[in-house]
Amino acid sequence: MAKSLTTEDLYTAFGTGIWFRDLAGILIWLGIAVLTIYVPYLNESPLRIIFALPVVLFIPGYALIAALFPGKEEIDTLERTALSFGLSIAVVPLIGLALNYTPWGIRLDPIVISLSVFTVMMVLVAHYRRAMLGREERFSLPVREWYDEARTELFSEDQSSLDRALSYILIIAILAAVITTVFVIVVPKEGEHFTEFYILGEEGMAADYPDRFPAGTPQQAIIGVGNHEYAPVNYVIETWAMNQTWIAEENRSEIYSMGLLDRIPVAVMHNETAEIPYNFTVTDVGANRIQFLLFMDMVPDDSVSGAKRVNASYRDLHLWVDVRPPYDQR
Repeated sequence: MAKSLTTEDLYTAFGTGIWFRDLAGILIWLGIAVLTIYVPYLNESPLRIIFALPVVLFIPGYALIAALFPGKEEIDTLERTALSFGLSIAVVPLIGLALNYTPWGIRLDPIVISLSVFTVMMVLVAHYRRAMLGREERFSLPVREWYDEARTELFSEDQSSLDRALSYILIIAILAAVITTVFVIVVPKEGEHFTEFYILGEEGMAADYPDRFPAGTPQQAIIGVGNHEYAPVNYVIETWAMNQTWIAEENRSEIYSMGLLDRIPVAVMHNETAEIPYNFTVTDVGANRIQFLLFMDMVPDDSVSGAKRVNASYRDLHLWVDVRPPYDQR
């Protein structure tokens, strides 16, 4: 029969100053990672990647393993380390899947909060279960033992000068490999520079676009701009109501009219996406196309119009529409 939790147990676990260095280290690392995500300047530095990656790839699994196996005889350190990586890779997607069915969705803030809450809860459970064991039964990181063993292996007293020099070379090579790996992760090679430009319906889906409506009625859509240019960019979005016809005999299109609806400046940081709720009204019954133009470097002056303006844009999208007279509600 399971033992019930008592006030005395809680005091023994949390009120007697018991301090487990690995669990405390997890909480400290988690706190620093959260700071590097949200504190200005830190969130744009390589420190964000250095501290955030273990929070995704290792720490949740380690906290869960610590809660499940508080004793040192249950699994060895190598198994504990391997399971920490494996369970982190399993737990993080499951948390993301659960968030996908909530109103918050899979976004930065919900993910950070969920991972932090999960990790802290597992650390508290691990601390309690470990504190309830005898001192000799508790798991602890054998840092001192590792240090003594490494020192004995690498710098034993009966080593020759050549062996000692080779040991130093080995240590330098390991440090160089670690530094190189961190550098590759923190400063990844730049890939292709591009910008995402897309339109969604008012519900945030690639469907239910406003394509049939009476003139003068307000319509809604969402314009998305994703910056993958490896630098902050000040974009300008233009929307136009056009009357355009395809001339099959000449294999070309002709723009008969083009009226500016809106000009919207949008600043987007690298690797971020801005989704802008867009409300517009078309009064021209002859319009049959809503043209969306994205400019990145410069916007042509108003003398450039028609197909030349479309071609001068960095990205362009359009919606074919059927604009009815105001009294026609079909």
